[in-house]
Amino acid sequence: MTQQTRIRLTIVFVLVFIGLVIKGFIWRMSQPVLMSAEELRTNGAIELSQPRIFSDFELLDHRGESFSLENLRGHWTILFFGFTNCPDICPTTMATLAQMYQFLSSDEQEKLQVVMVSLDPERDTQEKMAEYVPYFNADFVGVTGNKHLIRRMTAELNIAYNKVPLEGDNYTVDHSTQLVLINPRGHYHGFFKAPHGEVAMRQTWRSITASYERQHD
Repeated sequence: MTQQTRIRLTIVFVLVFIGLVIKGFIWRMSQPVLMSAEELRTNGAIELSQPRIFSDFELLDHRGESFSLENLRGHWTILFFGFTNCPDICPTTMATLAQMYQFLSSDEQEKLQVVMVSLDPERDTQEKMAEYVPYFNADFVGVTGNKHLIRRMTAELNIAYNKVPLEGDNYTVDHSTQLVLINPRGHYHGFFKAPHGEVAMRQTWRSITASYERQHD
């Protein structure tokens, strides 16, 4: 074997080794780190000691199809309550959710749906939700419908909101900023506090789901 051949083999070996190290690092980073309740809280996630059942509802998604409690079963759901005329908090939160979702693996994305429920159903028609929500991610779901059902739903999920008059007939909506987490049974499992960071949310969601799966295997 010539010296040149040995050099080439050494280079190939080093490159393969580096590739394996990088692949192992990426795999390790993608694995959930199980956090304690205190660690979750420090990173903005609150897991309820006992998931809560809440009432069924019948609303409308941005595709014009019925959306009820059944749509929350079989996968994890992050619910964001906002409105399309919101000038800052809502688009910022939706953009953060889009970043969080984008860097999940394809398997993780299949386990999670992100839903925006309108707190302004009088203005947020199905057509308007169809323009707004998929702009952030085509997989996201926009939901609107009967304001009384939305009011009951928010009350059971501890979401506060209030219509605030502006000039003329215009108004805005002040609302809570937490993101509600629903588990695969369709139960209220916990929430993410503001300010929302896509990295912390992804890590805490992975921890919560991994812990849940261990308990329900």
